[in-house]
Amino acid sequence: MGARTIIPFGPQHPVLPEPIHLDLVLEDEKVVEAIPSIGFIHRGLERLAEKKDIHEMAYVSERICGICSFTHGMGYCTAIEAVMKIDVPERGHYLRMIWSEMSRIHSHLLWAGLLADGFGFENLFMQSWRLRERILDLIEETTGGRVIFGSCKIGGSRRDIADDVMARLLKELASLEKDCHAITDTFMEDSTVAKRTRGVGVIAPDDAIALGAVGPMLRASGVASDSRSLGYALYPELSFAPIVEKDGDCWARTAVRVREIYQSFDLIRQCAAKMKPGPVDVKVSGNPSGEYWARLEQPRGEVIYYVKGNGTKNLERYRVRTPTFANVPPLVHMLKNIDLADVPVIVLTIDPCISCTER
Repeated sequence: MGARTIIPFGPQHPVLPEPIHLDLVLEDEKVVEAIPSIGFIHRGLERLAEKKDIHEMAYVSERICGICSFTHGMGYCTAIEAVMKIDVPERGHYLRMIWSEMSRIHSHLLWAGLLADGFGFENLFMQSWRLRERILDLIEETTGGRVIFGSCKIGGSRRDIADDVMARLLKELASLEKDCHAITDTFMEDSTVAKRTRGVGVIAPDDAIALGAVGPMLRASGVASDSRSLGYALYPELSFAPIVEKDGDCWARTAVRVREIYQSFDLIRQCAAKMKPGPVDVKVSGNPSGEYWARLEQPRGEVIYYVKGNGTKNLERYRVRTPTFANVPPLVHMLKNIDLADVPVIVLTIDPCISCTER
């Protein structure tokens, strides 16, 4: 056994914009152990439930994270609606699902650019983010916001999408889908990408399950687990299946997210075709009394929202289990016995969101 050195990875790192902090134990250039340190940007958002009323907390929930913002708001509202036995109108559900899938496209394109930057493919990084700007423009046109949507409320949606806007939205999405092939084909076929991702950061299906992996990280190891299949909102009305890869390496995790971009385009079209005229929200009165936990599929994986109301305007308990938090143990497992140079790429392929994790 050679001499061991401990070096910090993050919370500020030239490759990774997320403030993740790992202490890497090295023997020469090999990582023998990775020790995570959580809490660098803890903000105490769950504690705000004691001060903000249930409607204000929908805004707070969206601000847990910018990239996952809409699904955070949707998860919170879904849990409160279950406690209060509120039936969201069908059109309200479809609007939520459209924005949820637009958020997934936006998140995966952002992630694709960061991954490309992680192994030095600067042109691919810029092209990925150029396409991301187009989905952000569509989100802005339909919600008024680019990152924080503000369109999800207890009881449904604050906004509707007019028929002419929907037609224009679908036309632009079709154009964007076509243009996405230019970058996704590079991720899937380029030898530079393959050399940095094939066979790197492998996690077996049994290990992924035992360590609690979720989302694309779990599906890339061959496990068909997707919370949308559980039936929240109106996802049971849509035709889709979890995107699965078998190899469990960085390339497989990349392939899952690439394929999910096109799946989201298809789901948006299905929602638009099924959405009928009608109300988008219902009037909400009273306060929640009871508890519920909701499971939703964020771009990074399953998020769990737990709420407990005592009949007052403030929640008694409010807890969130985010996908990055669940994926940290599998990440630590993958980092053992790999080259130091591969650490940024492996970390990026779990698509870490530390703002979500450190609420």
